Amino acid sequence: MRTDASPPMDIEKNTIRKVAIRLIPCRMFCYFIAYIDRVNIGFAALSMNDDIGLTASMFGFGATLFFIA
Repeated sequence: MRTDASPPMDIEKNTIRKVAIRLIPCRMFCYFIAYIDRVNIGFAALSMNDDIGLTASMFGFGATLFFIA
């Protein structure tokens, strides 16, 4: 027995499913790129700090900008 409340529930479930199917892969890709970005800045710090004369606090401030973004 169907009531008047059933069709909106079906529409809601379909909408949430479609949004999830489209957004979750994009969010996973963006998270992966952000992770790679953070790892690369850590490896770059090993030689970059000496080459351009950054102090630890200057590098820490610059690295913080990656986490804020």
